[in-house]
Amino acid sequence: MKTFAPLFGLAMLTSFAMATETPDYKVLVQDGKFELRDYPALTLVRTAAGDGDFMRLFRYISGTNVAEQKIAMTAPVLMTKDDGQSGMSFILPRDVAAGKVPVSADAAVTMDALPAGHFAVYRFSGGRNQANEEESLGKLRAWVETRQLAVEGAPLFAYYDPPWIPTFLRRNEVMLRLSGTQP
Repeated sequence: MKTFAPLFGLAMLTSFAMATETPDYKVLVQDGKFELRDYPALTLVRTAAGDGDFMRLFRYISGTNVAEQKIAMTAPVLMTKDDGQSGMSFILPRDVAAGKVPVSADAAVTMDALPAGHFAVYRFSGGRNQANEEESLGKLRAWVETRQLAVEGAPLFAYYDPPWIPTFLRRNEVMLRLSGTQP
């Protein structure tokens, strides 16, 4: 019976991530760990990256907003990196985004939108670090190039799992917006 205890614990850890709302998208093409996806517009709450960025966003969804409204955590957490400018975003749940989105009580937390569009996506595991991100982005850029797809804007890194999930089990993605009406 002891041999099943680690598996049971692992199942309990991953159940948190499975119960969290994620954005709807349509897979247009699948090629191993690569996909072309169609995403609807998403409403985001965002902060520039820096010390305490996650906690700043977490306080917003915990009720530190002018409405004192608690908002459910969603996945993934989005990270942007573009020429020295970086930021972190939470995707607001569909029911909150469809209604009146509460204004943040923290001036460093702003509302933003990710417009609908087509994205090239590469799924990878491991920890959130520069080497892992650069390697994964390089693989996605190479795959996009072989398909002769045009991209626009900065890459988005999507992190789905809480930090207590073992790194080899984490679901991470890097996304590139496709320009125009491709794929």
